[in-house]
Amino acid sequence: MKMTIVVGVDGSDQSLDAVRVAAAEAQWRDRPLRIVHAFVWPMLHVAAGAPVGGPPDAGLRHAAEAVLKDAAAIAAEAQPGIEISTDLIPGAPVAVLLQAASDAELVVLGDRGLGGFSGLLVGSVAVQLAAHAAAPVLIVKGFLRPDGPVVVGVDGSQRSVHAIECAFEEAANRHAELVAVHCWTDPVSTEPGDMLPLVYDIEATEDDEERVMAESLAGYRERYPTVNARTEVLRRHASKALIERTKDAQLIVVGSRGRGGFSGLLLGSVSQQVLHHSHCPVLIARKKD
Repeated sequence: MKMTIVVGVDGSDQSLDAVRVAAAEAQWRDRPLRIVHAFVWPMLHVAAGAPVGGPPDAGLRHAAEAVLKDAAAIAAEAQPGIEISTDLIPGAPVAVLLQAASDAELVVLGDRGLGGFSGLLVGSVAVQLAAHAAAPVLIVKGFLRPDGPVVVGVDGSQRSVHAIECAFEEAANRHAELVAVHCWTDPVSTEPGDMLPLVYDIEATEDDEERVMAESLAGYRERYPTVNARTEVLRRHASKALIERTKDAQLIVVGSRGRGGFSGLLLGSVSQQVLHHSHCPVLIARKKD
């Protein structure tokens, strides 16, 4: 069986935008699209069927089925010919989507859905999926710019390497330019017991950081010859620089955790900042075990 592209829907405009993006991912990757709606009402012991004496197409279950039907129609219109299935699954959204992610190639989700608090930058379901899903997670938010570049954050860590691979693949599929951004401020410890200098040579440090970028991208230009890739090595805080680059990007790709991340954190601080403040969709690159 092919791994699926999973998209969570709740009938909101944000989730329907996510369906369109997920349909494109399914087409590019030659994967089936699985549209999932978490049906929470039975778990709350609320009657889901049509009320007694009411029309047969009334009731919460019918409304949930209509959400899936509408989403499937939008996906088919956006990408004719892709394989589409729908699932109405009893349970809370986070639990349902985490389970669906266990055998998915990618999970796609809107940043906030129905019932989301307007003061939240990113909804709780999206945050939980980004942090805990077994598969990569694409959060659809901000502006959808089909002509913008794909941006990727590079920090030299192993997770960053996987993010670079995902970004090249996305750029190739989207026929987009790739912008790889590496930021640095001061020398940092990369190994246990490292001694940091009190004084350091800025030019030498810049050369080292350029080398980190070059080594991180080594081989990818040859593997993806159609991708026009350019690099930026900046002496800035990573989150601020990456968020700034999202203003004209169509996608930003970040790792689940980066260099220096605490092992107990499932989503690094830079990725969290980008997730909340990005002006374009965010792909959390996570290598499946």
